Amino acid sequence: MTDFVSNLTITMAVAFVALVGALFLFLVVVYIRDRTQKEDAIIRNFPVLGHFRDFFTYLGTFFRQYFFALDREEQPFNRAQRNWVDRASEGKNLTVPFGSTQNLRTPGTIFFVNSVFPAPDEPNEEPEPITFGADGPNPFTTQSFFNVSAMSYGSISKPAVQALSHGARRAGIWLNTGEGGISPYHLEGGADLIFQIGTANYGVRRSDGTLDTERLAVLSKQPEVKMIELKLSQGAKPGKGGILPAEKVTEEIAEIRTIPPHQASISPNAHPGVDSLETLIDHVTLIRQTAQLPIGIKLVMGETNWLDAFCKLIQERGLSQAPDFITLDSADGGTGAAPQSTMDHVGLPIFESLPLLVDTLNRHQLRERIKVIASGKLMTPSAIAWALAMGADCVNNARGFMFALGCIQSLQCNKNTCPTGVATHDEDLQKGLDPADKAQRVAQYAKNVRSEVAMIARACGVKDPRHLKRHHARMIIDDTRSASLADLFPDVTAE
Repeated sequence: MTDFVSNLTITMAVAFVALVGALFLFLVVVYIRDRTQKEDAIIRNFPVLGHFRDFFTYLGTFFRQYFFALDREEQPFNRAQRNWVDRASEGKNLTVPFGSTQNLRTPGTIFFVNSVFPAPDEPNEEPEPITFGADGPNPFTTQSFFNVSAMSYGSISKPAVQALSHGARRAGIWLNTGEGGISPYHLEGGADLIFQIGTANYGVRRSDGTLDTERLAVLSKQPEVKMIELKLSQGAKPGKGGILPAEKVTEEIAEIRTIPPHQASISPNAHPGVDSLETLIDHVTLIRQTAQLPIGIKLVMGETNWLDAFCKLIQERGLSQAPDFITLDSADGGTGAAPQSTMDHVGLPIFESLPLLVDTLNRHQLRERIKVIASGKLMTPSAIAWALAMGADCVNNARGFMFALGCIQSLQCNKNTCPTGVATHDEDLQKGLDPADKAQRVAQYAKNVRSEVAMIARACGVKDPRHLKRHHARMIIDDTRSASLADLFPDVTAE
């Protein structure tokens, strides 16, 4: 027994010495490499130790999120917003104690003015229906004012799309496919689908990238497809096409999009042949005639001179050639991958562009003909109620539903390393996302949003959220005063 212990001690000592020697040799090699490389000045001047800078910079994102940032400090979404979505999607208590942490002195803050005679509580009452393309061959009627915005299969994972499809069906809301085409997983749950056609025409493209009307006609016959959305631009990258990194372009995704696999999927920044208001209306008309479905356009507002000309051209050519809806994205909209220069500095935010669009349509007597869908960072009840009060018919949101799927804002969307399985095609990481469980969370989140928006509407004295008007809300203009949105953005009557 003594010999065994002695031999074991010697073996452990030899192993320890070998390990120390290997570690020392490794550090020597790293030291020599660091001293001789010329790409990084910090690492060359501080060999070995310099590597910790990148490591701590990487960890900083998570330390700020979990330990240092206050509840309402973070961007793009703060902890208070994320926690509300978590509780709403899990069906937990949505009340808070003691008092609000929202600073009501911050300029731009919105609050709603409650009526002395609120509308009666009727929690089971459904919102009023709205119809898109009422004069077309296949109008689409829905009661939902809050729906799933564009997220393509490719930018998000298979189980994420499955959960959204089933969850949207349970909640009675629509699901926008995003520009990546229609996958079997979009169809799986039986939800109403808005098929988005991006500038690359994924799923309905010819080999030269132009629109294949024969493919479109076949796809439009899918019973789940209710409307077509022609994407001109999106908030995170206006003037720049979609970006899907090569590591996300699997064989299956390539087949759905009709593109080569394992190569970065970069959409052009404009639709082929659509370079004027005339050709835009022609393209909208072509798609409507081919698909026999309501058709709308999605854009983020930048320059505004074109909008009056667009409305006048529609009046000249006839209301039948008008888009059935306009989805207005915001400059602070999100995406899986976008250049920081466009993400930070291109396009108008929804708080400025939505009233501009609504008022212009009103001025040209087109507001009833063209429905307005607001999109971009509107994921909480107050933000959605604001959009309805400003004149939107519906609100689309993506990132709220991503949080419902389990997203933790780890900012890995563009790297195929999403730790929650939402925005990755790594099958090991996808195992953490159970579609059945997350479908329930998606449905619960949508239902709680609708319930609380309706609660705000009733507090303002109106029966239905779509009856909210600008005079029902005020905006902080300095630290001591607020002003009615009706005064800041006067309603425009038709000419």
